Amino acid sequence: MADKACIKRLQKEYRALCKEPVSHIVARPSPSDILEWHYVLEGSEGTPFSGGFYYGKIKFPPEYPYKPPGISMTTPNGRFMTQKKICLSMSDFHPESWNPMWSVSSILTGLLSFMMDTSPTTGSVNTTTAEKQRLAKSSLSFNCKNATFRKMFPEYVEKYEQQQLSEQTASEQRVSSDARQDKSSNSVSERNSDSAGEDMKRVEGLKDMRRNKKQAFPTWMMLLLFSIFGVVMALPLLQL
Repeated sequence: MADKACIKRLQKEYRALCKEPVSHIVARPSPSDILEWHYVLEGSEGTPFSGGFYYGKIKFPPEYPYKPPGISMTTPNGRFMTQKKICLSMSDFHPESWNPMWSVSSILTGLLSFMMDTSPTTGSVNTTTAEKQRLAKSSLSFNCKNATFRKMFPEYVEKYEQQQLSEQTASEQRVSSDARQDKSSNSVSERNSDSAGEDMKRVEGLKDMRRNKKQAFPTWMMLLLFSIFGVVMALPLLQL
Protein backbone atom coordinates (compact mmCIF):
# COMPACT_ATOMS: atom_id res chain seq x y z
CA MET A 1 0.00 0.00 0.00
CA ALA A 2 1.27 3.43 -0.94
CA ASP A 3 2.37 5.88 1.72
CA LYS A 4 0.29 8.99 2.20
CA ALA A 5 3.23 11.08 1.08
CA CYS A 6 3.46 9.02 -2.12
CA ILE A 7 -0.24 9.38 -2.92
CA LYS A 8 -0.17 13.09 -2.21
CA ARG A 9 2.88 13.55 -4.43
CA LEU A 10 1.40 11.62 -7.38
CA GLN A 11 -1.91 13.45 -7.10
CA LYS A 12 -0.04 16.75 -7.16
CA GLU A 13 1.94 15.70 -10.24
CA TYR A 14 -1.24 14.65 -12.04
CA ARG A 15 -2.85 18.02 -11.37
CA ALA A 16 0.29 19.74 -12.67
CA LEU A 17 0.22 17.67 -15.87
CA CYS A 18 -3.45 18.49 -16.42
CA LYS A 19 -2.79 22.19 -15.85
CA GLU A 20 0.40 22.39 -17.92
CA PRO A 21 0.61 19.48 -20.41
CA VAL A 22 4.06 18.49 -21.65
CA SER A 23 4.59 18.51 -25.43
CA HIS A 24 4.41 15.05 -27.03
CA ILE A 25 3.54 13.42 -23.68
CA VAL A 26 0.23 12.28 -22.15
CA ALA A 27 0.20 10.46 -18.80
CA ARG A 28 -2.57 9.37 -16.41
CA PRO A 29 -2.78 7.18 -13.30
CA SER A 30 -4.90 4.05 -13.37
CA PRO A 31 -8.36 4.72 -11.85
CA SER A 32 -7.93 1.71 -9.58
CA ASP A 33 -4.24 2.11 -8.65
CA ILE A 34 -2.47 5.45 -8.39
CA LEU A 35 0.90 3.65 -8.37
CA GLU A 36 0.34 2.47 -11.96
CA TRP A 37 0.51 5.18 -14.59
CA HIS A 38 -0.15 4.86 -18.30
CA TYR A 39 1.53 7.12 -20.83
CA VAL A 40 1.64 7.91 -24.55
CA LEU A 41 4.73 9.38 -26.21
CA GLU A 42 4.23 11.02 -29.59
CA GLY A 43 7.14 10.66 -32.02
CA SER A 44 8.94 13.90 -32.80
CA GLU A 45 8.96 15.37 -36.30
CA GLY A 46 12.15 14.81 -38.25
CA THR A 47 12.85 11.47 -36.55
CA PRO A 48 12.08 7.86 -37.59
CA PHE A 49 9.38 7.90 -34.88
CA SER A 50 7.44 10.78 -36.44
CA GLY A 51 3.72 10.02 -36.55
CA GLY A 52 4.06 7.25 -33.96
CA PHE A 53 2.11 6.90 -30.71
CA TYR A 54 3.93 4.83 -28.10
CA TYR A 55 1.97 3.45 -25.18
CA GLY A 56 3.59 2.22 -21.98
CA LYS A 57 3.43 2.00 -18.19
CA ILE A 58 5.21 3.38 -15.15
CA LYS A 59 5.07 1.38 -11.92
CA PHE A 60 5.82 3.52 -8.86
CA PRO A 61 6.98 1.97 -5.58
CA PRO A 62 4.99 2.75 -2.43
CA GLU A 63 8.05 4.73 -1.22
CA TYR A 64 7.98 7.17 -4.16
CA PRO A 65 9.41 9.80 -4.50
CA TYR A 66 12.26 8.38 -2.46
CA LYS A 67 12.63 5.36 -4.71
CA PRO A 68 12.53 5.29 -8.56
CA PRO A 69 9.79 3.70 -10.69
CA GLY A 70 9.96 0.90 -13.24
CA ILE A 71 9.32 1.89 -16.86
CA SER A 72 8.18 -0.27 -19.78
CA MET A 73 6.73 0.21 -23.26
CA THR A 74 3.88 -1.78 -24.78
CA THR A 75 3.83 -0.49 -28.36
CA PRO A 76 6.37 -2.05 -30.81
CA ASN A 77 8.74 0.80 -31.59
CA GLY A 78 12.10 -0.43 -32.88
CA ARG A 79 14.03 1.19 -30.00
CA PHE A 80 12.97 -0.70 -26.86
CA MET A 81 11.76 -4.21 -26.16
CA THR A 82 8.07 -4.40 -25.38
CA GLN A 83 6.76 -5.46 -21.97
CA LYS A 84 10.31 -5.29 -20.59
CA LYS A 85 11.75 -2.82 -18.10
CA ILE A 86 13.89 -0.12 -19.68
CA CYS A 87 17.21 0.78 -18.12
CA LEU A 88 17.43 4.54 -17.48
CA SER A 89 19.24 6.63 -14.89
CA MET A 90 15.80 7.64 -13.58
CA SER A 91 14.38 4.10 -13.42
CA ASP A 92 14.63 1.37 -10.81
CA PHE A 93 17.65 -0.03 -12.67
CA HIS A 94 19.72 2.74 -11.05
CA PRO A 95 18.36 3.58 -7.59
CA GLU A 96 21.74 5.06 -6.71
CA SER A 97 21.30 7.85 -9.26
CA TRP A 98 17.65 8.58 -8.48
CA ASN A 99 16.70 12.13 -7.52
CA PRO A 100 13.48 12.60 -5.49
CA MET A 101 12.99 15.93 -7.24
CA TRP A 102 12.28 14.16 -10.50
CA SER A 103 8.62 13.84 -11.45
CA VAL A 104 6.39 11.97 -13.91
CA SER A 105 6.88 14.71 -16.50
CA SER A 106 10.68 14.74 -16.13
CA ILE A 107 10.80 10.92 -16.24
CA LEU A 108 8.81 10.75 -19.48
CA THR A 109 10.68 13.70 -21.01
CA GLY A 110 13.91 11.83 -20.33
CA LEU A 111 12.46 8.63 -21.81
CA LEU A 112 11.34 10.44 -24.98
CA SER A 113 14.77 12.03 -25.35
CA PHE A 114 16.55 8.70 -24.82
CA MET A 115 14.21 7.07 -27.33
CA MET A 116 15.51 9.43 -30.03
CA ASP A 117 19.08 8.39 -29.19
CA THR A 118 20.80 5.25 -30.41
CA SER A 119 22.81 4.40 -27.28
CA PRO A 120 22.36 0.76 -26.25
CA THR A 121 20.96 -0.11 -22.84
CA THR A 122 19.21 -2.98 -21.10
CA GLY A 123 15.85 -3.38 -22.81
CA SER A 124 16.87 -1.63 -26.04
CA VAL A 125 16.91 -3.13 -29.54
CA ASN A 126 18.70 -2.20 -32.76
CA THR A 127 16.54 -1.77 -35.90
CA THR A 128 16.71 0.08 -39.20
CA THR A 129 15.19 3.49 -39.83
CA ALA A 130 12.72 1.89 -42.25
CA GLU A 131 11.57 -0.54 -39.55
CA LYS A 132 11.06 2.27 -37.05
CA GLN A 133 9.03 4.21 -39.62
CA ARG A 134 6.91 1.16 -40.38
CA LEU A 135 6.20 0.60 -36.70
CA ALA A 136 5.39 4.29 -36.22
CA LYS A 137 2.82 4.11 -38.99
CA SER A 138 1.10 1.09 -37.47
CA SER A 139 1.45 2.14 -33.81
CA LEU A 140 -1.97 3.75 -33.33
CA SER A 141 -3.71 0.79 -34.93
CA PHE A 142 -1.81 -1.56 -32.61
CA ASN A 143 -2.65 0.49 -29.52
CA CYS A 144 -6.35 0.64 -30.28
CA LYS A 145 -6.55 -3.15 -30.06
CA ASN A 146 -5.57 -2.88 -26.40
CA ALA A 147 -8.63 -2.61 -24.11
CA THR A 148 -6.73 -0.71 -21.40
CA PHE A 149 -5.38 1.79 -23.91
CA ARG A 150 -8.88 2.36 -25.30
CA LYS A 151 -10.19 3.01 -21.80
CA MET A 152 -7.32 5.27 -20.69
CA PHE A 153 -6.91 7.29 -23.90
CA PRO A 154 -10.28 7.69 -25.71
CA GLU A 155 -9.00 10.77 -27.55
CA TYR A 156 -6.45 8.62 -29.40
CA VAL A 157 -9.11 6.05 -30.23
CA GLU A 158 -11.19 8.86 -31.73
CA LYS A 159 -8.15 10.07 -33.66
CA TYR A 160 -7.62 6.58 -35.06
CA GLU A 161 -11.27 6.26 -36.10
CA GLN A 162 -11.05 9.62 -37.86
CA GLN A 163 -7.93 8.46 -39.70
CA GLN A 164 -9.71 5.28 -40.76
CA LEU A 165 -12.69 7.29 -42.00
CA SER A 166 -10.42 9.67 -43.94
CA GLU A 167 -8.54 6.75 -45.53
CA GLN A 168 -11.82 5.05 -46.44
CA THR A 169 -13.17 8.27 -47.99
CA ALA A 170 -9.94 8.78 -49.94
CA SER A 171 -10.05 5.16 -51.14
CA GLU A 172 -13.65 5.53 -52.30
CA GLN A 173 -12.75 8.74 -54.12
CA ARG A 174 -9.87 6.99 -55.88
CA VAL A 175 -12.14 4.12 -56.91
CA SER A 176 -14.75 6.58 -58.16
CA SER A 177 -12.12 8.54 -60.07
CA ASP A 178 -10.73 5.35 -61.64
CA ALA A 179 -14.25 4.29 -62.63
CA ARG A 180 -14.87 7.66 -64.29
CA GLN A 181 -11.57 7.42 -66.15
CA ASP A 182 -12.40 3.88 -67.31
CA LYS A 183 -15.84 5.02 -68.45
CA SER A 184 -14.33 7.98 -70.28
CA SER A 185 -11.74 5.72 -71.92
CA ASN A 186 -14.45 3.28 -72.99
CA SER A 187 -16.54 6.14 -74.38
CA VAL A 188 -13.57 7.44 -76.36
CA SER A 189 -12.85 3.93 -77.64
CA GLU A 190 -16.47 3.51 -78.71
CA ARG A 191 -16.44 6.86 -80.50
CA ASN A 192 -13.19 5.98 -82.21
CA SER A 193 -14.63 2.61 -83.20
CA ASP A 194 -17.79 4.23 -84.59
CA SER A 195 -15.70 6.81 -86.43
CA ALA A 196 -13.47 4.10 -87.86
CA GLY A 197 -16.56 2.18 -89.01
CA GLU A 198 -17.97 5.25 -90.74
CA ASP A 199 -14.61 5.89 -92.41
CA MET A 200 -14.55 2.32 -93.69
CA LYS A 201 -18.06 2.71 -95.06
CA ARG A 202 -17.07 5.89 -96.88
CA VAL A 203 -13.98 4.21 -98.32
CA GLU A 204 -16.04 1.22 -99.48
CA GLY A 205 -18.57 3.63 -101.04
CA LEU A 206 -15.86 5.42 -102.99
CA LYS A 207 -14.47 2.11 -104.18
CA ASP A 208 -17.94 1.05 -105.36
CA MET A 209 -18.36 4.34 -107.25
CA ARG A 210 -14.99 3.89 -108.92
CA ARG A 211 -15.87 0.33 -109.91
CA ASN A 212 -19.21 1.48 -111.30
CA LYS A 213 -17.51 4.22 -113.28
CA LYS A 214 -14.97 1.80 -114.63
CA GLN A 215 -17.74 -0.56 -115.66
CA ALA A 216 -19.97 2.22 -117.19
CA PHE A 217 -17.21 3.90 -119.23
CA PRO A 218 -16.44 0.96 -121.62
CA THR A 219 -20.18 0.45 -122.42
CA TRP A 220 -20.62 4.09 -123.40
CA MET A 221 -17.50 4.00 -125.52
CA MET A 222 -18.61 0.87 -127.31
CA LEU A 223 -21.97 2.44 -128.23
CA LEU A 224 -20.21 5.50 -129.58
CA LEU A 225 -17.82 3.43 -131.64
CA PHE A 226 -20.69 1.35 -133.08
CA SER A 227 -22.54 4.53 -134.02
CA ILE A 228 -19.52 6.02 -135.83
CA PHE A 229 -18.84 2.72 -137.53
CA GLY A 230 -22.44 2.56 -138.74
CA VAL A 231 -22.31 6.06 -140.20
CA VAL A 232 -19.06 5.35 -142.00
CA MET A 233 -20.45 2.17 -143.50
CA ALA A 234 -23.62 3.93 -144.61
CA LEU A 235 -21.87 6.75 -146.53
CA PRO A 236 -21.02 4.64 -149.64
CA LEU A 237 -24.61 3.47 -149.84
CA LEU A 238 -25.89 7.02 -149.68
CA GLN A 239 -23.60 8.01 -152.56
CA LEU A 240 -25.17 5.30 -154.73
